[in-house]
Amino acid sequence: MRTDLTSENLKDLVDNLNFAEKVDRSLALIREAYQEYGDRLVVANSLGKDSVTVWHLAQRVNPNIGGFIVTTRFKPAETVAFMNQEVARYPQLKVFRSDEAIPDNLYQSEPDRCCDILKVVPTRRAIESMDVACWVTGLRCTEGRTRTDFREIEERDKGLIKLNPILLWHEREVWQYLAINSVPVNPLYAQGYRSLGCSPCTRIANGANERAGRWVGTSKCGGECGIHTRPLKGEVGVTA
Repeated sequence: MRTDLTSENLKDLVDNLNFAEKVDRSLALIREAYQEYGDRLVVANSLGKDSVTVWHLAQRVNPNIGGFIVTTRFKPAETVAFMNQEVARYPQLKVFRSDEAIPDNLYQSEPDRCCDILKVVPTRRAIESMDVACWVTGLRCTEGRTRTDFREIEERDKGLIKLNPILLWHEREVWQYLAINSVPVNPLYAQGYRSLGCSPCTRIANGANERAGRWVGTSKCGGECGIHTRPLKGEVGVTA
């Protein structure tokens, strides 16, 4: 699969493709990847608006496509209830989590380490145990300052393709797709959240940056948990 789009190409595509063209492009990317990787193509579903959009797109390509959810002990009750609802609807969604003991308030003192233990390690475990060759994400390059250098097709880990089929979409286009297709969403959005994570590290925020409410008051404010920036191939269980 192609991995040669430049940042200039991306900006042109983001600005000039219309909504229908973006949907068709996303479906084509997933379809091509599924034809190449078959059951080794798996969707990462964070239960946020972007993930459920990608999950819906993937199910349109083939309803047998599988996925995984990484949850943590700090997820809001609304997210847990939504997760249970989605798993009941789609039994091919597998849930992974870490039950490793961690110090109290690690999310404040060492937020990177907290995310590594609770999110990155279970993601590695999911990719290994499901024998994933291509994982599909809901990343968008318009979502915030930390997500502008991604590509639709990447190989950040040797032997593991990462597909970002809605990379070019704007936030409003995600909501447009969800509304048109009557896709259920996490109820926290109705409370005003724009980006969802663990309870202690997620706030309702204003401004252009959708992720401004994440890790407020820490060195990670508006940043990343690590699953899109840390190596995912290698020894499962490494938390350092």
